[in-house]
Amino acid sequence: QGKQKKARKYAVMKRMINLRDQRINEKDRAKAREKKKEDPSAIKEREVPQHPSCLFFQYNTQLGPPYHILVDTNFINFSIKAKLDLVQSMMDCLYAKCIPCITDCVMGEIEKLGQKYRVALRIAKDPRFERLPCMHKGTYADDCLVQRVTQHKCYIVATVDKELKRRIRKIPGVPIMYISRHRYNIERMPDDYGAPRF
Repeated sequence: QGKQKKARKYAVMKRMINLRDQRINEKDRAKAREKKKEDPSAIKEREVPQHPSCLFFQYNTQLGPPYHILVDTNFINFSIKAKLDLVQSMMDCLYAKCIPCITDCVMGEIEKLGQKYRVALRIAKDPRFERLPCMHKGTYADDCLVQRVTQHKCYIVATVDKELKRRIRKIPGVPIMYISRHRYNIERMPDDYGAPRF
């Protein structure tokens, strides 16, 4: 007759006394929250997101040549794999002058990738690229690009990342440039009641 096996107790916490407990002194005790009664005659306020004035139906009037294109890290890498010249391919896609813009956090991401991506770093440091300073902490570029595009709708976003594409599609009036079949393509906004297209 061996010892009985004791079942191990998982996630056992020390029981804490509630701050509203009667055993705590009156001055230290947490006060019960009083529910505010809603006034039926008061005007109810609700926040409605304002659509930017630059949108004419689904068409963004701030977009026009020369196009400013926000470039993502993986877009540069895929362009190198597809043997595409970044600026020339953008001009072939849009039939207009293009200014590729690169943010500090995208630059930081490329630098972090190390020696293997030195060609991408050299392309990113091209004088034809416009450098955009970032004020946020860290080098996570996706959040930065989404925030920048939400505030200023004058950019086209160049990316191959599915998750980033999904997030940007939710923002109205922002086209996405991507690579397929060894050339650049652009996702156009849907025509809305005969709205002009760029």
